[in-house]
Amino acid sequence: MLILGINAFHGDSAACLLDGGILVAASEEERYRRVKHWAGFPSQAIQACLRQAGVGLGDIHAVALNQDAKANIWRKASYVLQKRPSLGLVLDRIRNKQERAGVAQVLEQGVGGRFKGEVVAVEHHLAHLASAYLASPFPEAVAASLDGFGDFASAAWGVGRGSTVEVDERVYFPHSLGIFYQALTQFLGFPHYGDEYKLMGLAPYGEPGFLPRMRRIVRLTNGGGFELDLSFFRHATDKVEYEWDGGSPVVGTLYSAALVDLLGPARGPSEDLTQRHRDIARSVQAMYEEAFFHLLAHLHETYKLDALCLAGGCAMNSVANGKVYQRSAFRKLYVQPAAGDAGGAIGAALVALGRLDGQQPVRLRMDHAYWGPQFDDEAIATMLARRRAEMTREGCTVRRFESDPDLLAATAAEVAAGAVVGWFQGRMEWGPRALGNRSIVCDPRRTDMKDILNLKIKRRESFRPFAPSILREAVPEWFEVDDDVPFMTQVYPIRPGKRALIPAVTHVDGSGRLQTVTREANPRFYGLIERFRDLTGVPMVLNTSFNENEPVVCRPEEALDCFLRTKMDVLVMENWFLRRGSPAIP
Repeated sequence: MLILGINAFHGDSAACLLDGGILVAASEEERYRRVKHWAGFPSQAIQACLRQAGVGLGDIHAVALNQDAKANIWRKASYVLQKRPSLGLVLDRIRNKQERAGVAQVLEQGVGGRFKGEVVAVEHHLAHLASAYLASPFPEAVAASLDGFGDFASAAWGVGRGSTVEVDERVYFPHSLGIFYQALTQFLGFPHYGDEYKLMGLAPYGEPGFLPRMRRIVRLTNGGGFELDLSFFRHATDKVEYEWDGGSPVVGTLYSAALVDLLGPARGPSEDLTQRHRDIARSVQAMYEEAFFHLLAHLHETYKLDALCLAGGCAMNSVANGKVYQRSAFRKLYVQPAAGDAGGAIGAALVALGRLDGQQPVRLRMDHAYWGPQFDDEAIATMLARRRAEMTREGCTVRRFESDPDLLAATAAEVAAGAVVGWFQGRMEWGPRALGNRSIVCDPRRTDMKDILNLKIKRRESFRPFAPSILREAVPEWFEVDDDVPFMTQVYPIRPGKRALIPAVTHVDGSGRLQTVTREANPRFYGLIERFRDLTGVPMVLNTSFNENEPVVCRPEEALDCFLRTKMDVLVMENWFLRRGSPAIP
């Protein structure tokens, strides 16, 4: 049974394809449209999934959508009657639901072909819980979803056992930790959809002096819950501008004038960052963690299970995730690589498969993130031949290596010598993180590597850290943890005695957002790090996404484009090795 799972009509539009209980392909629409967090219908991601499977739209038995207009319908009606929000807000919600009702027609128009299957609507947070628990290695676990809003709820939790996962409790509109974090991100002058990671990176530079005021904004309630003081927000009553249709997602201002009265003037996007802004960022993160661990304490006490699965946009808060073992009673953690709304495509597909089969949802062990398209040596050779003149103008030498050991040795030597290396291999990653197939790789030992990267390629804020990818067996020697973190979803303290050895991946608070790399999950990336360790004694590399203020590259053409327009030193695409400015290493 072939099932397409989609996250559509929202930011981070995405698609996946299941063949029975086997995941065949998954990718986000932004990688094809080349627009970050692309919102709308994922027609190109769907086409990519169909190509990878060698099937057409007419072969698909069902499309699973990670939202259900009928979910929590009485809650919605009651809210409108009691709170009487603006007419504009109500009309916007009706218009959104009408768009979602025509999925089959949009599918045929956007993808091409005849769709003969059925559309299965899966409640938003059930899809999130399924995407986390049913992809995890745990036979039973607590599952929790935290995000902005979906189907009139912002959070949900329950328990997964065997092949079942159920929602036991929810936090309903208008209360939301995701909205709290997003609104304060806007307040600090980061206005774009998805900018929350900037606040998270800024927070360690401040002190939590505004935390008492944050506790006026977010109140903890019995049963692990939380409430917003709605006087500080606009989303509950006003028409906040949202654009989800065919482009970069846009969210209007979420905070009210009362928040300015409480915290002082909001920062403009071009204004300098002051210590006040840093302190507010630290206080926002501290408040989020208070609410997060308040919920986790309740969940562990309720279910008496040691394993936890997290999903939803808030599950991308890698700093809070890295404190789960320290500040809660949970001892095992799994966060899916696309924990946000994109990942709901997989959860919806898994739930739909169970419904259509008349069985429980199937389990899907996701221990790697390599589910996107890949390109072989022949395709890369054709592209390089077509663009030889451009490479010649840049003084590039090109070589094809015949063996992995030689390729890995040459690349590791370049990294150890301080080169900035584009690393393009295998299938593209699922989720927002580059995990060794669409990565830029550098030497973590260099104190100046952050500045070099920002000067040559990234041009991003100086306070944002770069991440280490480390051989799994070396984790306890270098980090204050011994755990699998394959998707860069947790931040952990680096051992104090090691921090000076890897300054390029050590954040101001001594932490690193690590990725653990195994030979089984990614033998070539593992081999590169292994060769680097043999040269330097350091079993990790700096790993950042292969892009320049754009979505992560998908195709070889985009990798070469990024290489040529930046000051990257080396580009390795499968067995092809390009070097700018000097002969390739023999």
